Amino acid sequence: MPAWPQPEPAVPLMELARQRRLPPHQAMDQPTLTWIAQNRPAETVRTIAVPYPPAPLLPEVAWFAREQAADGIHGARHNARVGLLAALLAEHHDLDAEQSAALRLAAVVHDCRRHDDRADPGHGQRAAHWLIRHHPAVTASLDMRLSEEAVTAACTAIGLHDVDYPEFSAAQRHAYEQAPRLTDLLKAADCLDRYRLPATRWWPDLARLRVSVPAWMHGLAVDLMLASEQAGLDGAAHDEAVSHARDTISHLP
Repeated sequence: MPAWPQPEPAVPLMELARQRRLPPHQAMDQPTLTWIAQNRPAETVRTIAVPYPPAPLLPEVAWFAREQAADGIHGARHNARVGLLAALLAEHHDLDAEQSAALRLAAVVHDCRRHDDRADPGHGQRAAHWLIRHHPAVTASLDMRLSEEAVTAACTAIGLHDVDYPEFSAAQRHAYEQAPRLTDLLKAADCLDRYRLPATRWWPDLARLRVSVPAWMHGLAVDLMLASEQAGLDGAAHDEAVSHARDTISHLP
């Protein structure tokens, strides 16, 4: 589905966030993206070469609980960027090929069943249950061949990605023990794309993670987000926007 330029909202997201009245559906707008670029932390300005991410994987619009959500801040571009960041984290942490693929699968669908761009408790579990039912079609669409064990691990990570570690129930702690690395790395990749959110208080907090994240990944995450969201605002389709961002960052210092 082509992503046409969005009309400017009456009030930009960053102002709505300041007023604490964000709507259920949130799409990036130019004033908010410009504000993010102007306020990015100094340590995220890249000055060194970084690894080139693999080709992006895009969720299909039909995978989202609401078609409109695919254009939102938890939509197709977000899920695709988390997939790219997950692939780089998998390489950094020496995951094998099947674990890496399972992590990317989890990343690409982790937010597809959200009902609300504000707090939406349980959306991870909804996405996990959805993937359990639809994984043959999903993995075929993504050209992946995974064992049942790998798909189960991906579903476990998805089901836990939106729950803070201290808030795990006994059942969630048990589930986490079945796929700790995938869960930790999905949480980290998702966290790195939080620079898209319209308030600095929601930007990445590494203290909430259980895995190390190389310092250079913060700059890469911001650049990926800025380039892909700008392309989306300029009218690029989701796949074009993320592919453009991936190519753009390869030419930065």
